[in-house]
Parts: sequence; structure tokens; C-alpha cells
Amino acid sequence: MAEQPHHHPFDAAAGSYDRDFTATRLGRRYRELVWAELATSFQPGDRVLELGCGTGADAVWLARRGIRVLATDSSEGMLDAARHKAAAAGVEHLVTTRRLDLGALETTCDLNGPFDGVLSNFGALNCVPDRRPLARALAGLVAPGGRVLVVVMGPFCLWEVAWHLLHAKPAAAFRRLRQGAQVPIAPGQAVQVWYPTPWRVSREFAPGFRRFGLTAVGCFLPPPYLEHLEDSRPGLIRRLAALEARWHGVSQLGWLADHFVLKLERVP
Repeated sequence: MAEQPHHHPFDAAAGSYDRDFTATRLGRRYRELVWAELATSFQPGDRVLELGCGTGADAVWLARRGIRVLATDSSEGMLDAARHKAAAAGVEHLVTTRRLDLGALETTCDLNGPFDGVLSNFGALNCVPDRRPLARALAGLVAPGGRVLVVVMGPFCLWEVAWHLLHAKPAAAFRRLRQGAQVPIAPGQAVQVWYPTPWRVSREFAPGFRRFGLTAVGCFLPPPYLEHLEDSRPGLIRRLAALEARWHGVSQLGWLADHFVLKLERVP
């Protein structure tokens, strides 16, 4: 009997993900903040494992800097988009793709480590209720001193709370407090999502990794789903973008932002 194809909820979102997030102006502002962190963490010649690569925007950016990337995702639709993006950019020789379930990483033995670093951007780790098994697996895959950057949605986004309370939507304002709730990602498709604090993720990755940095993405800037503000309030968005660039490195702001960037180092 022929093997049945694997279908994942994010397969349905693969075709619209770039239009709805990557290619938006706010989405681009968010991603450039993350790229600034990657530029100081990974160097040409490094080999990086990416968890939850989506449509491959970060893998291509890293490859253009001479970094080899094993780009993984649980959605074959996302991986198809990533392969096409790498080929269009002429960096397919530096980007390898593989379907990988984050919840099964601890039992996956053929990833051919060690890696010089790991990247997980824009909430892939929010789809995992407990990241301790993942951290144990990565401890066996990352070289001593290797950097791990995880970009995670926290439980309290100041912009989100203020916006939805202003529009009399308290349930939406505090939706992130409902851990494990089903979040729609495409028509008829939803995934369970958890919103850990930076402190919790740091604790889950110990003792194999130590935290050496925490930055904010989306503390001053509104969440990307408020893209219409780029048109209706362009001056405001420019001022907020300037504040974001100036202050996003303040670790305390990571607790109030749409996403936080937790920077970890493999303990020798």
C-alpha cells in the first residue's frame, strides 16, 4: 500500500504566509530586528540548524552570508516554499531542507551534528508545550560555545493588550493567558499555542545552555496584523520604529513585546 501523504495545519498557510507576514512592512521591520541579532551570532562558514523555517526567508538570508543551513519544518508545504525561495536566490547549495517535528527531535538521530548554532524564529517554539526534551536534544547537537537564538511569543504583549482593550475586546487583549488554546492559522486549520515567559524558556534550556542575552521585537512597534497602521499612521510608525531600533536591546522590554529573542550559549 502506498504511503499516505503527511498533512500539517501549516500546509494550508504556506501559500499565503509571505503575503500575510513576510512581505508586509511591519513583518519586514520585525524580521530585520532579528537579522541584526543573527549578524552578531553566526559567521560565514558556520553550520546552523533552523527549527521551524517556514517559507525560508531566514535560511536564505543566512545563506547569502555564507552560512550553511539545515532548514527544518513540520510542514511540507512550508518546506516546498523554502526550497523554491533558496533556488530563486541562488543559494540552494547552502540550504538543505528536511521535515522535522519539534516534539520528536529527541528521538531523531541522523541530523549529523555538531552544529555551530541554532535558530528558531517567530514562534515555532510556541507550538511546543514543554521545551525541555527539545533542549536536551539540542545539547547533543550543538558544539560547545555554539549559539542558540529562539524568537518566542511571550504571554504579555503591551501593544496587543492596549489595542484590544481600546476596542472593547478584553478576551482578545488577554488571549495569550490561555495556554494551549487553539489558534486559527488558515481557513479550517488551527494549532495549539503556548506563551512562555523568557524566564521559563531559560530554565527549560538549562543546564546545557546558559542565557547571555534577551532582546525585544515588537515592544514599540505594533503586531504585524495591524499592518493597516502603516498606511493610516505612517509618521507614528516611523517614530515607533526608531524607538524600537534604539531600545529593543533592553532586556526588560522583552517581557512586554510581541516576541522576545532569547540568546543562549552551549555550555562546554
